[in-house]
Amino acid sequence: MQPLAERMRPQTIDDYIGQSHLLGEKGVLRQVIESGQLPSFILWGPPGVGKTTLALIVAQTLKRPFIQLSAINAGVKDIREAIHKAERQRFFDQGGPILFIDEIHRFSKSQQDALLGAVEKGTVSLIGATTENPSFEVNAALLSRAQVYILEPLRKEDLIYLVEKAIQEDEYLKKKNIHLEENEALLTFSGGDARKLYNILELVAGTIREGQEVRITNELVTQLIQQNIGRYDKSGDQHYDIASAMIKSIRGSDPNAAVYWLARMIEGGEEVKFIARRLMISASEDIGLANPNALLMATTAFQAVQAVGFPEARIILSQAVIYLATSPKSNAAYLAINEAQQTVRKTGNLSVPLPLRNAPTQLMKNLNYGDGYKYAHDFPGNFVDQEFLPKEIKGKAFYQPQKNLSELKILERITKWWKEKYSS
Repeated sequence: MQPLAERMRPQTIDDYIGQSHLLGEKGVLRQVIESGQLPSFILWGPPGVGKTTLALIVAQTLKRPFIQLSAINAGVKDIREAIHKAERQRFFDQGGPILFIDEIHRFSKSQQDALLGAVEKGTVSLIGATTENPSFEVNAALLSRAQVYILEPLRKEDLIYLVEKAIQEDEYLKKKNIHLEENEALLTFSGGDARKLYNILELVAGTIREGQEVRITNELVTQLIQQNIGRYDKSGDQHYDIASAMIKSIRGSDPNAAVYWLARMIEGGEEVKFIARRLMISASEDIGLANPNALLMATTAFQAVQAVGFPEARIILSQAVIYLATSPKSNAAYLAINEAQQTVRKTGNLSVPLPLRNAPTQLMKNLNYGDGYKYAHDFPGNFVDQEFLPKEIKGKAFYQPQKNLSELKILERITKWWKEKYSS
């Protein structure tokens, strides 16, 4: 019998749950599909939001041959064979076959390069799926030939709808008397992953005899998960939870826990770049200006582990994790950009003050572009008090130094410069 997630896989765009920004009535991807002119594109989003399903729907809607590879176990030879197969299946009066590559971020540069010719010629329409930022993992040549569509995490109401739909419509579940009484444990253990959600629901249903009445409660789900953890997580894919534990341990300044979770990731076969990227993010988000060298350490570690590889890379990662965990902490840079972005969203495109505008032409000079700008290096201490923000938000402070040695020195310096703006 097929798994529940496979039995409930949507077959059409209208059956697909979530991603209304792409597939809604005016969604950009819906318009592309309905046009019949399919470019190569990459679907970037968290696990279990329907990347593979969406690729299948596109192929079924456009009646294109569908060739699927997984970057986990496919090599250059597999790619060439897939392209050769696509060439045989292509007809002049039809669009090219769709080549779907799951986890495309795991492909090496040489593997990605093997795709370029087929994508350029239109031999295939490439659909890649990735949980990682394509800007980091897909080489520029291939990325320039593909659109990138971002898939959002499924909302709580989407996940609940999926459970209720399965209970009512699945040929096996509807024979059982199942009532969804509580959903918090289902949602928590699935982590927003629809595939895991269906695995859990199937696990619960497997304990029920046909006709027996069962109410799904948080207690029941938790008990079954604890008893069947291996069955619940069939893929063993806990890396997001473990990565989160490592980052939270670093944020909490516990080097022992941070190294433990690092070891769990390494022993679990996690990609070295996946770990190192998260250390760079933590270095800025959690440490930031409290120790600016943290980002240098994390960036150097990222470069070093790619050059060295496992098993020696584990030593470099351990050094970086311990350094980050034992560094002073500040999220001031993280808070500053969040506050600045919120202000931009609220105030819109405010005009750049005239003194700050570039004036490369005489016309712009006649319009007073750059007029009144004070060149800081012409003043004592290379500083002069002038306003750099639009007048509508004049004087607003986004960056608030925190109370660590490094930022206290920054506070002293900017208070000397800006006085009342940072004196509070």
